[in-house]
Amino acid sequence: MATIQIDIDDRFPAEKAIKKFKRLCDAYGIVKEYRARIEYKKPSIKMKEKLENADKRRRKTDGRTRVRSKY
Repeated sequence: MATIQIDIDDRFPAEKAIKKFKRLCDAYGIVKEYRARIEYKKPSIKMKEKLENADKRRRKTDGRTRVRSKY
């Protein structure tokens, strides 16, 4: 796991530091990993969810390409 460290000084506002920290957490996938570790999911359920998400992405991109190829 990566360690996130933000170096700030007295002139750096706290709000910006918090936003920067949140962006880095998203970039490293820390929140996603934390949520995945909260509860155990059976491998069969993980695979089912993975296939459903892939199907959803596929349908979404198919809908976009059909509209563009219409003309």
